This record gives sequence, C-alpha cells and structure tokens, in this order.
Amino acid sequence: MIVETHKMEEANENAPVARKARDQESSRAPVTAAIGGRDQDSSKESRAEARERRDIVSGEVMPDSRLMRFAADPDGNVVPDASAKLPGRGLWVASTRAAIKTAVEKKLFARAAKAQVTATADLADRAEKALVTRMLGDLGIARRSGQLLLGFDNVLRGLESPKPPKVLIEAFDGAADGKRKLYAAAHRMELNCVVIESLTSAELGLALGRENVIHAAVQPGGLAERLTFDAERLSGFRERPLARNERDL
Repeated sequence: MIVETHKMEEANENAPVARKARDQESSRAPVTAAIGGRDQDSSKESRAEARERRDIVSGEVMPDSRLMRFAADPDGNVVPDASAKLPGRGLWVASTRAAIKTAVEKKLFARAAKAQVTATADLADRAEKALVTRMLGDLGIARRSGQLLLGFDNVLRGLESPKPPKVLIEAFDGAADGKRKLYAAAHRMELNCVVIESLTSAELGLALGRENVIHAAVQPGGLAERLTFDAERLSGFRERPLARNERDL
C-alpha cells in the first residue's frame, strides 16, 4: 500500500472540505455495476485494492480507482494525468467534477505542490476528456487484438460460451430493452460481469469505427481490468439515474 503523507495541520484545515466531499460522493450516481455470480478471475486482486493515495481536497485516503492524478508541466500548468505516468510530484484529487472544481477555486494544487502552479477553470473538463480518450484507446486495442465482442447477438453468444467476457459495455444513451436482456442473461448464468455504461454511442462508434454501437463486451484480462478502473473514475463526471432493470439486479 502506497500512501502519501501530509502535515496534520493541513488535514485539520481541510476538515470542512472533507465533509462536503463525502456528501458529494454519496450523491454520485454509479456508472459501473456488477452482476453477481461466479468469479471468472479470482486469482487476481483488484488494482484499486492495491494502491491508495491522499486526496488534496478532503485529506481522505482513497483507493486510486476513485482518484485522478494531476501534475505540473514545465511551464507550471496543472494538467490531468489519466495514466499516472507524467514526471514530477503527483497531485491526487477525488475523481469528481466537484472535487476538481474545489481544488482549482481554493488553489489547493499550489498548496500541495508547494510551488506556484496554475490550474485553469476548465481542468475538470480536461480530466474527463483524458479519461474518455484513454478508455476509447483501450477499446480500439481490444478490437484489434480480438478481445472485443461487438453487437447484441455476438455479446449474447459470448456470455453463453465457455469463456464468457468479463466486462459488458453498454452505450450511455442506448435503449434499455437490449441492455435488460443481456443483464438478465449474465445474471441467469451467474457470471461475475462488470457493466460499464459511461460512454455514449457516438464515442463507442468513434473508437470502434462503426455507427450506432450500443452493445460490446471485453474478454477477461488486463484491458478489461483497466477499462473497469477508468470507468469508475469517469463515473464522477457523468451522472445518470439507474434504469429499473439495474436496480433489480
């Protein structure tokens, strides 16, 4: 477990902000959901369980699946780092639009960096875009490597196969009927699938080179784990009401 430490005075100063952040987190609508059942990959622990960081807004230690890393570029501008690979000191913020907005308005990036850095008002929008770009890139890799199932019929056959997919991907703006049928099939077969519903049909089509993409699925493996990880972070930027069939799962 990797945890960044801070002075107790800073944690105390951030106490009111921490309570506000927790309230915002509790009202956040989930964009990923698990369909319970037999575990397809019980030998690997979730990446989110392996690492934790401290949110500079609330002072709370969180799994990195709930955080976004930022770094300062050579000109002192704060930039999103969705892959957590940029050089320099990492500045971690809860992966929600509200938390990033608070960090910008209260100049918390400069305080955490202990340097004069600039965070612009559009930083939350750029963080969302970085996550979407990373997820679409991974979907393109999955398609080219044969790890992606595309279309309702192919996904349904995949669920019924000896090696079912680990992740179901449903367009954010897709009709509920087809989704409900796939959820029911996965539930009936007791598959431990994760449902990602944070990308629009247009975004999926852009990544996969097709129009009207509503249903897709990814086979178990590193790409499925990374898509799940990033979808959890993206859920802090894209809220939606749960469909009735999801509440019933």
